[in-house]
Amino acid sequence: MAVTGILLMLFLIAHMLGNLKIFTGETAFDHYGHWLRDVGTPLLPSTWFLWIQRIALLVAVLGHIAAATVLALRARAARPVRYAHRKPVRGSYAARTMRWGGVIILLFVIYHILDLTTGHLNPQGDSSNPYGNVVADFAPERWYVTLFYTLAIVALGFHLRHGAFSAFRSLGQQTPRGERRARAAALVFAVALCAGYLAVPFAVLTGLVA
Repeated sequence: MAVTGILLMLFLIAHMLGNLKIFTGETAFDHYGHWLRDVGTPLLPSTWFLWIQRIALLVAVLGHIAAATVLALRARAARPVRYAHRKPVRGSYAARTMRWGGVIILLFVIYHILDLTTGHLNPQGDSSNPYGNVVADFAPERWYVTLFYTLAIVALGFHLRHGAFSAFRSLGQQTPRGERRARAAALVFAVALCAGYLAVPFAVLTGLVA
């Protein structure tokens, strides 16, 4: 779970940095979108790199879900009989909502693909104009899309905060000092990533990007 989670985190960082290029202007952002389709050419045919990346991400997501399922089944098998009385266990909100957060994120990813990748749910849906697709998607009159996007990103932030901390712990941060550092690093990472992703829709919503 830690390894697949880290792979997905690396993708999220790269994707966020790409999204932020929208602040460099329409021409630069559209050029970036077209460049993604041509990565690897002429060694690879056009768009092959994107499909290789998508397949790798799909494998990572399925591996992450499978690992979560295995861990949940192991936890249940380790205690087949419920406690007669169980004291409340202290834990963060993020830790208590990891499963529901994961479901929300999965549903959002499906919508996001249909919206800004395939264009089926986008009001413009023009693959030659990525900038225009983003602006049309988060236009002020479509505030409900921005709201849904915000809720999904917040859920992602909670998921990342706990997931990054757990990954650091799984990969060796076991000392009390290491735990404090891991918690702080996970929080900073989650907040920074959420801010980066939310900057784009709110910039469009407020007219900063138009």
